[in-house]
Amino acid sequence: MKMTDTRQIDAPPAAVYAALLDPAVLQACVPGAQDVTGSPEEGFEATVVQKVGPVKATFKGQVTLSEMVENQSLTITGEGKGGAAGFAKGGADVRVTEKDGGTELSYDVEAKVGGKLAQLGSRIIDGFAKKMADQFFDNFKAAVEGPAPEEAPFEEAEGDAPKKSWLGRLTGKD
Repeated sequence: MKMTDTRQIDAPPAAVYAALLDPAVLQACVPGAQDVTGSPEEGFEATVVQKVGPVKATFKGQVTLSEMVENQSLTITGEGKGGAAGFAKGGADVRVTEKDGGTELSYDVEAKVGGKLAQLGSRIIDGFAKKMADQFFDNFKAAVEGPAPEEAPFEEAEGDAPKKSWLGRLTGKD
């Protein structure tokens, strides 16, 4: 399976690159990550719990970084084993470039799965991989850019009762 995509992040390339190397940021951004430890030099170890179709598994794996060009590019290679569910392995070439006052992050991913996961079929696996990548990069963008500016709180006019949610109306509770 192969995937290629580009994301625009409102932060300088140095901040984006540094976040890619931070285990705390990675743990917060990887969907299902229970633990991410290590360093860019030694590599990372991760524990990720995921459900793909009917198969739920805890993957334990290693990730190594290579071909690192500071604030420009790096190659990520990883392999994880999920017990009876099977395994996943792959790599990604990641590039960060300055664009439009922020950073364009682009990646090319190639991955393989085996075991029960492979039996689910490529359509399910490809869809799941795309969803995981989208979730990761949405989380990553939010982590690097920081929280969005909050809108002014809605002020109720005098005499207006607070509105109940649809569930509150249905159950008769607040």
